[in-house]
Amino acid sequence: MKLYNFFRSGTSHRLRIALNLKGLGYDYVAVDLRKSEHQGAAFKALNPQGLVPAVVDGDQVLTQSVAIIEWLEERYPTPALLPADLNDRAHVRALAAIVGCDIHPVNNKRILDTLRASFGADDAAINQWCGTWIGDGFDAYEALLAADTRRAGFSFGYGPSIADVYLIPQIESARRFKVDLGRWPLIMEVDAQCAALEAFQRATPMAQPDAS
Repeated sequence: MKLYNFFRSGTSHRLRIALNLKGLGYDYVAVDLRKSEHQGAAFKALNPQGLVPAVVDGDQVLTQSVAIIEWLEERYPTPALLPADLNDRAHVRALAAIVGCDIHPVNNKRILDTLRASFGADDAAINQWCGTWIGDGFDAYEALLAADTRRAGFSFGYGPSIADVYLIPQIESARRFKVDLGRWPLIMEVDAQCAALEAFQRATPMAQPDAS
């Protein structure tokens, strides 16, 4: 299995966590977004959308981190990243979607590049923009954590789930955009719990071979 990704990409980060939690090895192929390698012909032959990550498994090319993570869960069901109960699975997916659907898409690189190039946004404006959507999403996430009386340290239950796979890279992004995380103590507890696990440690941006 080959993983085409960029060390600082949040979607790449979440996929690395999922692969590590599943205990799956992969060849790391760096795609440097700073040099626009994702827009080059070689990478677009794999993913016409020109976005990381992409996974090549034999003759199969997989794109979109959401689809790849669901594929991993179906192909490698142990250890499970989704609970067995139907309603619990919906809850975990909803937590993940707060990040994957409502926070990350409006804060990713191409959106921020457009804000800078077309609307003259400086670093302060970019940080404010990102902080607005991170704050809205994290407020909801924190409320859902507080309402879950069965939770024990992680976003759901007693171990890492797909929700944590999505949350932890978004926390990393929040720090990069100078968001004050102190207002979400339960999210910070989840962050600390995950940070103690090797699968999360090995997936961090600065632990990757292309980090600089």
